[in-house]
Amino acid sequence: MSASAKWAVGGVIAGGAAAGLLGAGSSALALYFARRVITPVRVRDENQEVLAVIRAADGLQIILAATEDTTVEGTYGLFFDGGRGHARIGRILSYSPAERTVLREVEAVYSGDLTKARRGYWSGASHPDPASIGLPAEDVEVDVEGGVAPAWLVRAAVPSDIWAIMVHGRGASRQECLRALRPARALGMTSLVVSYRNDGLAPSAPDGRYGLGSTEWRDVEAAISFAVANGAREVVLFGWSMGGAICLQTADLSRHHHLIRAMVLDAPVIDWVNVLAHHAQLNRIPSAVGKYGQLMMGHRLGRRLTGLAAPVDLKPMDWVSRAVELRTPTLILHSVDDEYVPYGPSASIAEKNPEMVTFESFQNARHTKEWNVDPERWEGLVTAWLRRQLAPRTNPGSRPRKPLPAVPDANAPE
Repeated sequence: MSASAKWAVGGVIAGGAAAGLLGAGSSALALYFARRVITPVRVRDENQEVLAVIRAADGLQIILAATEDTTVEGTYGLFFDGGRGHARIGRILSYSPAERTVLREVEAVYSGDLTKARRGYWSGASHPDPASIGLPAEDVEVDVEGGVAPAWLVRAAVPSDIWAIMVHGRGASRQECLRALRPARALGMTSLVVSYRNDGLAPSAPDGRYGLGSTEWRDVEAAISFAVANGAREVVLFGWSMGGAICLQTADLSRHHHLIRAMVLDAPVIDWVNVLAHHAQLNRIPSAVGKYGQLMMGHRLGRRLTGLAAPVDLKPMDWVSRAVELRTPTLILHSVDDEYVPYGPSASIAEKNPEMVTFESFQNARHTKEWNVDPERWEGLVTAWLRRQLAPRTNPGSRPRKPLPAVPDANAPE
């Protein structure tokens, strides 16, 4: 049977009247949409124009084309020269809507020659590694399927049996997680900042495709095993964007789920169907075509076209519908103007399961940049909430714990 015939049969089996209605052109668009979602992007699009770099008396300044990202206050990363260059960009010095330009302070250049940059990409990863924020780290390797995944290990000032395991988002890197290191250290936790399949550091999955959390959680489970082997008795999971979906799957499916004391999720994917419908709309793809793309990802015959080794079932990853099943205390921080992952499902899961889920909204932060816009509030919320979650348990069978530090670690840099 030819590939096209097999897909036609698959469409019928799955309720494929849609296949006949959409026609060949729509089917091709649906396949393109599905493959875009599950295929890792190896080279980021440098879509941010750099107009000039100025040497001022107090350091460098940069003139950028004004965009929805560059005109928001805060501290960000600018990657250039194919990702080899990295600068930390700070406050807005001036903004000209008429000229569509913005002048910002350059706080640091970590690599590359910024003065030669003409284009780059904007990022919430403002620092390159733990050392850049004054925290000592060790390079370690976590055993995962297919090899080893590099990770940064940032030990607590005093040996701790509660570890923070930090999981970056889709298309991002572990640098994204550095924003949570100081709160974790202030609470006396050792941090493990991990990589996972298809992120460019860990081994690729055999099919080279994202599972949207349905497969990646196994690498986080391996990270928990590493933590336990090195003295951890409990863990706190931190996840950004798709990293949030991965953490939710880990809490649901891992044999270590009982060791997960709490989760902190930043702009998490709570419901993939909602996210994919949002992106279909953003890309002006008809709703029926977007749904057909989801069908391709989820059906066993569709994998022959998408390249998936196994179907991606989105239903178990709909945590709005499964809200009451979530039994791990969870803090969600999400900007109401997130352009990539709508905040609605985050608010809904908290409304449906207030016993377990705390929701904190941000403004103007866009996607996963809540810390960048307001680091003091982000760190304050995370620290206060986790302090309550990590307080010694009072039930008779619990193991006594040393009290958490009342103030941030004095050895941590300002």
